[in-house]
Amino acid sequence: MGKSNGVLMQYFHWYIPADGSLWKKISSEAKNLSEMGITALWLPPAFKGLGGGLSVGYDIYDLYDLGEFNQKGSVRTKYGTKDEFLKAISDAHKNGIDVYADIVFNHKAGADFKERVWAQKVDFNDRNVEVGEPKIIEAWTKFTFPGRIKYDQDGKILDYKYSKFTWDYLHFDGVDWDDREKENAVFKFEGHGDSWEKMLASEKGNYDYLMFADIDFDMLEVKQELKDWAKWFAEFTKIDGFRLDAIKHISLNFFNEWLDFIRNETKKEFFTVGEYWNPFDLEVLQRYIIESGYRMHLFDAPLQNRFHKASKYGTGFDLRTIFYDTLLSKFPIHSVTLVDNHDTQPLQALEAPVEEWFKPIAYSLILLRQEGYPCIFYPDIYGAEYTDKGRDGNDYKIVLNPVKELPKLLNLRKNCNFGKQIDYFDFPTCIGWTRLGNDDKQNAFAVVVSNGDEGYKEMFVGEKYAGQIFLDALGKRTDEIKINEQGVGKFTVNAKSVSVWVVENFGSFIKECW
Repeated sequence: MGKSNGVLMQYFHWYIPADGSLWKKISSEAKNLSEMGITALWLPPAFKGLGGGLSVGYDIYDLYDLGEFNQKGSVRTKYGTKDEFLKAISDAHKNGIDVYADIVFNHKAGADFKERVWAQKVDFNDRNVEVGEPKIIEAWTKFTFPGRIKYDQDGKILDYKYSKFTWDYLHFDGVDWDDREKENAVFKFEGHGDSWEKMLASEKGNYDYLMFADIDFDMLEVKQELKDWAKWFAEFTKIDGFRLDAIKHISLNFFNEWLDFIRNETKKEFFTVGEYWNPFDLEVLQRYIIESGYRMHLFDAPLQNRFHKASKYGTGFDLRTIFYDTLLSKFPIHSVTLVDNHDTQPLQALEAPVEEWFKPIAYSLILLRQEGYPCIFYPDIYGAEYTDKGRDGNDYKIVLNPVKELPKLLNLRKNCNFGKQIDYFDFPTCIGWTRLGNDDKQNAFAVVVSNGDEGYKEMFVGEKYAGQIFLDALGKRTDEIKINEQGVGKFTVNAKSVSVWVVENFGSFIKECW
């Protein structure tokens, strides 16, 4: 898990301005982030994509181009240059913050040339069902990276930087575009393997194919190139871990082999979290963790979806069940918990945002408990404004306000989130819990959450606090809660709110929170 009471921050969202400033912002903000309690940053894909300087990074073109080469119409990426990227990592490290890189292996986009390939069209909703007869298509599958590799007039390599590996149709098993007939469909390549890779689940029959030119992980040459790249990237950037994109579309055997390789080669742990986004099938997430040999963590997609539903249903959601059927409830050590991310934010593909009123509650549920590794989202610290088209084709302006309670909750996690945890999940619209703190500090706290009316919880914080006064560190309540001789207090909460109660004489900390 990394550092005690660690907090991961996703340091981007889908609509970050394409002005090349993000890496520089990390350098300037690293000290503040560290003081806030952030111990690791998840950065967006740092590699050149199909969209060049406008690309979010998931339309991956060249893994070796970190904003260094004039490719796809730009030298820098959306986030900055190679040198700015390396400096951002260095500045994070100087402030005690680890950095996790977003790795996109499933596909490649923006090929430099087309190739003629025998392919079989398959049903979009069941990729095991063939449609029609095999035919020759023109597929964008030839990647030569002319900004990084120099060729003579006969196409032979004269010079290169970092790697001379190039990609062609033999390294892929499918595409979704036939440029010969201008047809958009899922095409499975014939003649080298002649089948999709084995997937853990049966979604869409076989969900190997996702988008663009789908990499074939059955090819030994492909696996070796991605291992070689990983070693180069780890040593070149001094990165500390990985966020692995779209892992449900990639052979698990590959990732087991790849992670063992990079950890053995570098003698580093490389914290790794995978994106297997399935909010509704906890069983497949558990199987993935087990069959990965516990090599990686997973994002708790079911918990994020429960937060989304709780924020929509209000008093109709039973708070006692908030952790039911979540990864946190089954594999807490391997659960990375989150409230929102770049895919669930409004107007994105997996849109399932948590409504503003519930976000402080959701963050208290991931930051102020002993289970899970919490990940906070960039707009919830900085805010965000953007306009994009909705599913109906109309334009919508979105304003995401910062969660004003979030810095206080981070401060509480950093200073108080210790000791035994006692749950009081005994009423559908009002729940609570306490952490009893360290033996040598008066840093116990009590959390009360309501998704309905104003309420209270009688909860134990410890006999040593008998006679002492607790105050709401979030400043939402002005009560002074006196602890009785049994170490119990009657802690209150506003309607549709959260309060966190800490001892009055906890020094300067309480003033910081206010």
